[in-house]
Amino acid sequence: MIQIFGTNKNFDCKAAQRFFKERRIPFQFVDLKEKEMSRGEFDSVLTSLSKTEGGREGAVEALTDKNSKDYSSIAYLDESEKEEKLFENQAKLLKQPVCRNGKTEATVGMAQKIWENWK
Repeated sequence: MIQIFGTNKNFDCKAAQRFFKERRIPFQFVDLKEKEMSRGEFDSVLTSLSKTEGGREGAVEALTDKNSKDYSSIAYLDESEKEEKLFENQAKLLKQPVCRNGKTEATVGMAQKIWENWK
């Protein structure tokens, strides 16, 4: 089952939902303002992204929304602290949408080319 994590007001989250609806691919939308990712979900997203982003630090960097008004709260932290801060403030600091296909595949932002291969 595909999961889309984001907020209802985010334009890219709406576009991601439309992408899967148009292709009749079932998905679950999780509004981060109502329910954030569990530690296990967050770790599996990081593990999946670390394969393509050059390790765990690259995955944390890819997940961080640098345009967020709260970005300054994470920008100058030590790498080890960034991951925890990101987990604690998902709705404010995560780049959206975060899409997850099972436990092995994940994307951040609009990634239609990758999603086309998901079932």
